[in-house]
Amino acid sequence: MGKRIVVNVGVTETRVAVQDGTLLTELHVERRRHRSIVGNIYKGVVTNVLPGMQAAFVDVGLPKDAFLFAGDYTANLGDYERLMLAESEEEEIEVEEVERREASLPIEDLLRKGQEVLVQVSKESLGTKGARITSFISLPGRYLVFMPQAQHVGVSRRIRDDRERERLRQAVRGLRPPAGGFIVRTVAEGKGEEEFASDIQFLLRLWEQVQARHAQASAPSLLHEEGDLIFRVVRDLFSPEVEELLVDTSAAYQKCMEYTSSLVPAQASRVKLYEGRAPVFEATGLEKEIEKALRRRVWLKSGGYIVIDHTEALVAIDVNTGKYVGKRDFEQTVLKINLEAVGEAVRQIRLRDLGGIIIIDFIDMEREDHRQQVFQALQKALGEDKARTNVLEISELGLVEMTRKRVRQDLQSLFCTSCPTCKGSGVVKSDLTVAAEIFRKVQAAAADLGGQEILIRVNPEMAQHLEAAEREGLELLQEAVQRKLTLQPVATFDREEYEIISR
Repeated sequence: MGKRIVVNVGVTETRVAVQDGTLLTELHVERRRHRSIVGNIYKGVVTNVLPGMQAAFVDVGLPKDAFLFAGDYTANLGDYERLMLAESEEEEIEVEEVERREASLPIEDLLRKGQEVLVQVSKESLGTKGARITSFISLPGRYLVFMPQAQHVGVSRRIRDDRERERLRQAVRGLRPPAGGFIVRTVAEGKGEEEFASDIQFLLRLWEQVQARHAQASAPSLLHEEGDLIFRVVRDLFSPEVEELLVDTSAAYQKCMEYTSSLVPAQASRVKLYEGRAPVFEATGLEKEIEKALRRRVWLKSGGYIVIDHTEALVAIDVNTGKYVGKRDFEQTVLKINLEAVGEAVRQIRLRDLGGIIIIDFIDMEREDHRQQVFQALQKALGEDKARTNVLEISELGLVEMTRKRVRQDLQSLFCTSCPTCKGSGVVKSDLTVAAEIFRKVQAAAADLGGQEILIRVNPEMAQHLEAAEREGLELLQEAVQRKLTLQPVATFDREEYEIISR
């Protein structure tokens, strides 16, 4: 089977999975009380201008003030046009991937406290940071992205045929209104003026509504909210390559049919209602794939594996030979494992939605041509990724440094929370270490504690360790402090938690 989209609608969250054959390649989650705000347009008010950071904080009505870089704001809308035209004709890309340049003026000359601004969310609030916003508005349709502040017509770089690129550009230019620019999206390949005209009319009406609300609303206020996850899936992911869109509830099926009939009527027959008894994600093998995506270690078919570690500054992916010993010489074994790891590493990067700095530690390769093979395979695999990436050449140590645009929370942050025992460090003190620590604290506290007995309250597992493995140590400690020592297991204590009491 080719590509398939599976939609699971639950009580509190909606999950959408993209399968390529039997492999899970993308997972999108939207929770009832935590909808994505990327793409939302707000009328905000500047609360603080920071010249030292060339940025400003803007109140848009969210729990945390949003963050606006000087390069994401311009008082002169013509700067946006020059920005778009600066992208060469051969390197035109979709508007959400455009890299903002440094502002032509200092932030203090552009904004002041209390000023009202029209902004759009470009990146979710991540961790302690507020949402990132931009004044460069973009409204995506099915085939086009409308940029009200530009006049440029661009074509997605994923459309590589020069004739097709020029045909699409001319088709949109013939329909384009006097004001506003467009980016032709990848799914527009092979489409004509009829589809583009419908998209343009829809996007122009939408922009008029945003402008009308902006004129009437008081800041801070929401002017435009992006559609729900099912709408975005039909608009952005339901391409001609998708053979089936499988939905597991009647209500969601009807919604999918409505969106499909409006946006891509030719593909309406591919929308199917799942009627099996087992949950749809279990029946399609997706539940197991999601569980694997949360694990630190991912096995390769050959017997090798990759390890994915999250740190404060970056994500590290380590490639290991594991059980694979090869059939020929060592260099061929290393090359085979590294090439296989490329596909799985990129799949996991997309699936887990990893962003920021990513380091891939391939197994060391002595031969330069092998390093080039692996690097070219990595570039090709990343070519399918919609997020913007920047990859440096493989070093002699086998390291690849890359960055990937971060827009939303990664899968681990979305599905997991820090362990209450290790506090997110991933390790806890050993039994021997905790026992030695308790003995030192008892010795130090003995002089200040009254009574004839010292009570040591500990986790039940630690109490068992002290009574068994540390029996001799307890006896020596008892002699040293000249008190009776009593252990008391406390079920609510963590492994490293203890309390020393005299009685």
